[in-house]
Amino acid sequence: MSLLVVGSIALDSVATPFGETADAPGGSAVFFSAAGAILHPVQMVGVVGTDYPLGVLKALEARGVDTSGVEQVAGESFRWRARYSYDLSSRETLETRLGVFAQFRPKLPEKFRDARYLFLGNINPELQLSVLDQVTHPALVACDTMNYWIQSQRDLLLELLLHIDILMVNDSEARELSGDWNIYRAAQWVLAHGPRMAVIKQGEHGALLVDRTTTFKVAAYPLQEVFDPTGAGDAFAGGFMAYLASTNDLSSPNLRRAMVYGATMGSFAVEAFGFQGLENVTPADVRARVRAFKELVHFEMDEEPSR
Repeated sequence: MSLLVVGSIALDSVATPFGETADAPGGSAVFFSAAGAILHPVQMVGVVGTDYPLGVLKALEARGVDTSGVEQVAGESFRWRARYSYDLSSRETLETRLGVFAQFRPKLPEKFRDARYLFLGNINPELQLSVLDQVTHPALVACDTMNYWIQSQRDLLLELLLHIDILMVNDSEARELSGDWNIYRAAQWVLAHGPRMAVIKQGEHGALLVDRTTTFKVAAYPLQEVFDPTGAGDAFAGGFMAYLASTNDLSSPNLRRAMVYGATMGSFAVEAFGFQGLENVTPADVRARVRAFKELVHFEMDEEPSR
């Protein structure tokens, strides 16, 4: 079952209390693909400038990513620079230079148009809708968004919600979109506006999967070393969607397993700067950490005490 991601390809300069990096490969499509390809082949669509290190794309190709949907055009690649607080829970964006990404208009190669699983990375909802027009019969469409689009393109974003299956956002975005501080009511607001499910990412507190009748919570993996949270949400999405594509099973139990695979990929991503934390991860590593997740939350109920 083919898995397609359309999103940003960037060069990130990130400073945390534990180190910093300059012009490291990043962007939603890159983190998603680096995580997802560990479990299932990924088709990637995006744009880079003439300054982009093409060796990064070659490395992704070697891992099972089809980059034939990545355009290289004259100009500067998308660049983003940020600094994180000591607890890594908040960050300050210091500089954003869109470069060639400002004129990005996704054009799917013909062989990508029959993708069964589609993830729309955090780009303008107008572009996300244009991608939907190019895909024939997807089995599952998930998308991400951010505060900027919620504020500046709300009407288009609400239109997009009518055409997707899963909205995958963090807790602050869910609250801003819904206007409700309670995250569970915010998730229900999302469902009332189109999607069948909402995935609410909560950073170090894990993530929620909410549909109209049930709520499932996956914890964050307890790591002793966290270096860079950039891209963790996109790595989560990559693991989640790749697991679903690899199993081709959208049952409720399998969606819950996909949440654990997503949390697993997010945990690998934060252990190093950029997507270095994912570079040497094997399927066996993933399975071992998924088993550790199971042990983290599994317990047997006691027998009801007799009276």
